Amino acid sequence: MLPYGIAPTDGTASRRFAAGRRSWTVIVRELLGPLLAPLAPLDRPAWLVGGCVRDALTRRAITDVDIAIDGDAEAAARVLAKAHGAGRFQLSPEFGAWRVQGGPLRFTVDLTPLQGGSIAADLRGRDFTINALAVPVHAEPEIIDLHGGLDDLAARRVRLVRPGAFLADPVRLLRAARIQAEIGGSIDGETVRQARYDAQRVWDVAGERLGEELRRILRLSDAASAVESLDELRVLGALVPALDQARGLSQNPYHHRDVLGHTLEVFRGAQQLTADPEPVFRGSAERVLTALAEPLAEDLNRGQALLFAALLHDIGKPATRAVQANGRVTFMGHDRLGADMSHAMLLRLRASNRLREFVAHCVRQHLPLGFLVHRQPLSQRQIVRYLRLTAPAEVELIVLSAADRLATRGPRTRQSAIDRHLDVARQVLRAHGAIADRGPLDQLVSGDALAGRLGRAPGPWLGELLEAIREEQLVGRVNTEDRAIAFAERWALRGSDSPAARAAGRPRKPLV
Repeated sequence: MLPYGIAPTDGTASRRFAAGRRSWTVIVRELLGPLLAPLAPLDRPAWLVGGCVRDALTRRAITDVDIAIDGDAEAAARVLAKAHGAGRFQLSPEFGAWRVQGGPLRFTVDLTPLQGGSIAADLRGRDFTINALAVPVHAEPEIIDLHGGLDDLAARRVRLVRPGAFLADPVRLLRAARIQAEIGGSIDGETVRQARYDAQRVWDVAGERLGEELRRILRLSDAASAVESLDELRVLGALVPALDQARGLSQNPYHHRDVLGHTLEVFRGAQQLTADPEPVFRGSAERVLTALAEPLAEDLNRGQALLFAALLHDIGKPATRAVQANGRVTFMGHDRLGADMSHAMLLRLRASNRLREFVAHCVRQHLPLGFLVHRQPLSQRQIVRYLRLTAPAEVELIVLSAADRLATRGPRTRQSAIDRHLDVARQVLRAHGAIADRGPLDQLVSGDALAGRLGRAPGPWLGELLEAIREEQLVGRVNTEDRAIAFAERWALRGSDSPAARAAGRPRKPLV
């Protein structure tokens, strides 16, 4: 709802108010005054526009302010930066946009010349009516609403300003879903139809812009609603074609939904677990929250990046689906193929290498925890090897595996099987916590010393040996330099029992 109980009843929300018959001027001063005051040094006509007006009216936190300037945005940025002792730099040569930030400013200010020569033309070119609101910086405070945006804001409705808005900038296809989730509202029926018609044009814009909007979605508290909205708009399948191919793709009787439905359920489940892990992870919940809150890359923390992996974890299934002679449906190798596809997609989105590697790793290793369920009771060595396999995303993959299992409830699935899986997840998580609490392991013997003792030139084999020694330390079998050397000698003997291995100067991977 808008402040003071404002609600649309007859299409005149921009002129009506409730509590205390307070005028829009008072409302604007109270809610937008903190944004307008720092802009006073601007020496030419200017208007607050777009999302900052929308967010101020709905009392959302403001971190950036968009200003439409009648004139030279660079000159206006110079004036504003000088007045506040802030920095400035050019954002877009194409649109003449400049950014001012720093100093005492509590928000970033983006200044863009009026598009179309007037504020009316500028607002007509915007995406949604709730973003086509403006407030003059210098004149008597008022809200300029030429497209019914205040009525739509009061109704929590996302509606296009004009039919061609999506084609003018296809990033708006993603933005519609994000804003709907942000305001907890709906998307106008005609806007839905237009989005579906234009969805296949989503890749007409630069990948980095799509990636930026996707990351904004992942940072939402209800990212799942935005992703489900993207699916409703048919934008999700256009963005990730494998997910469109997953629509209606049946699985084995252990699943209750097709591949796409399962994916969406896993995404929502992962979101719920990252927000509140206690129902599943109990006493380890605080550890999960701490791990997932750590920054990862591109303004995403590890929990938010995990949601990217949840969205893509089964994209290899359409290409690997097979039906055996007995009618059993399989997806052999979908984890490996999915990891490659995820990496390629994130590369297309111009994601950082750190984010690409993290998501691809999570997709590649989302299955092994489930395999441990059939190997109980687990030894410490089995748990340590799983943790080595999934590092450095141990906690994230445990959470993803739990969400994946909870979203698999077909007619052949028994609750006892789900319970066993979650028991293993908790057991492995506790073991990981115990290892983390122990702190870094001491290196009992150097690589150079091992190479000299074994009479081999340093090489990749040495890293394998040091990892094997680390595993022995973690399971409590090696805790002194002498024992580490003795283990290395046994390892080398077992690994060098072929002429080829000896010729290469590198032992094959030992069976320890």
